[in-house]
Amino acid sequence: MSILPKDLNWNHLRAFLTTAEAGSLSAAACQLGQTQPTLSRQVAALEAELDMLLFERIGKHLELTQAGLDLLDHLRPMGAAAAQVALTASGHSQSIAGLVRITASDVFSVHRLPDALRLLRDKAPDLQVEIVAANDIRDLMRREADIAIRHVQPEQPDLIARKLNEIPGHFFASRYYLDKRGEPQTPTDMSQHDFISMGDPPRMIEILAPMGIQLSDQNFRYGSESGVVAWELAKQGFGILPMVDSLGDTTPDMVRVLPDADPFMIPVWLVTHRELHSSRRIRLVFDTLAEFLSNT
Repeated sequence: MSILPKDLNWNHLRAFLTTAEAGSLSAAACQLGQTQPTLSRQVAALEAELDMLLFERIGKHLELTQAGLDLLDHLRPMGAAAAQVALTASGHSQSIAGLVRITASDVFSVHRLPDALRLLRDKAPDLQVEIVAANDIRDLMRREADIAIRHVQPEQPDLIARKLNEIPGHFFASRYYLDKRGEPQTPTDMSQHDFISMGDPPRMIEILAPMGIQLSDQNFRYGSESGVVAWELAKQGFGILPMVDSLGDTTPDMVRVLPDADPFMIPVWLVTHRELHSSRRIRLVFDTLAEFLSNT
């Protein structure tokens, strides 16, 4: 079958590209805001248009065929170009109405962003804001979010990043846990206690070692990728957890561990794409967040 470029449906191509990169129909459907059956039909339609099999189902997983791998190599530049067009169009928008997606960690999204959004609501009542509460680094270049609040400095040259401040933090545990297990007096004592992991325990072990806190996998019996869940585990007495002072000190029955130790400082970076910074609504949200978070 001879297929000309004008015969191809971009929605079908985008469905294949997103599924191939996401690794599953369910993940791709979530990214595109579609149902899984709709996305599956679009991929099947592309296979029919090209008269070739692009995916093979291995158990519950999708595997790209060689034809699919070859097509993916050609489509990735098209996907990047489409994302760039969307960025440019959004960057030239001068409306204060419309949708802005802000991504931040789940703890930050729950405990810091609502106060900032109240200020933003007063300035732009017609604005729509979606909070993407995620502890992974969402991709601004691919429009997974318009503005990001991160705790590491981004490296991409096309991003605008402003360091707003540094937030102090300490270790915290519930009064119940400390009454039961005793309160550590030195960093060395910490190795005898249970810790709650947020994400990867080996990474936490690596970060805490320079503080004189020598831990192993045996110290991490409970944990979660979610900071909100990990904090709830700490509140329920499952162990010690590092947390920002603004949350730890205001939570009933939570106690600083090693309270006289110097705080660890968590940087706060506000990030957006260079072209999006020319959009009035993005600029308004960016500047409002910068003003609020720099002073709190």
